[in-house]
Amino acid sequence: MANTFLTNSLERFPQAIEKAQQIKLLILDVDGVLTDGSLFISADGLEHLKVFDSLDGHGLKMLQSIGLKCAIISGRKSEMVQKRAQSLGLEHIFLGVEKKTLVLHTLLQDLQLTPKQCAAIGDDWPDLGVLKQVGLAACPAQAHDEVKKIAHYICARNGGQGAVREVCDLILRAQDCYNKLLLESFQ
Repeated sequence: MANTFLTNSLERFPQAIEKAQQIKLLILDVDGVLTDGSLFISADGLEHLKVFDSLDGHGLKMLQSIGLKCAIISGRKSEMVQKRAQSLGLEHIFLGVEKKTLVLHTLLQDLQLTPKQCAAIGDDWPDLGVLKQVGLAACPAQAHDEVKKIAHYICARNGGQGAVREVCDLILRAQDCYNKLLLESFQ
């Protein structure tokens, strides 16, 4: 079963498969990546709602099932993000981060990984430093133009609408795990 979005995107970004073969860690931004970037803030100034895509969540669980680590590095603090990340079994959650590259370096050192073994998905300027340093830089379709300029892979889907799943499927295919996991889902 072919993923049409992924197949069409890979034709535009053939180097992405080779880069994805080496990935052992996926770093995610939140607003505009795991969500569509909408912020629902009430009159009291509190954020009351974030919407996540269940396909993205399942993709992250599949990556973890083959031994990949997944991390969130976000500039915003959010209890909703903390709860969603925990429900997905993510162990590495960094919220309210001003300098994402500092967290990247610490995380790589702690996990004993090289930048080439890391993929990241970001959508805006605060993500540029991380995206520039990793082995596979990806972004959702609606990402800012400056992010698209340095991305190795631009998703066909928008953030919060399956872009993360698209990158998860890319990594699973590159590491020859996609078909095995697909067959297991039929059992």
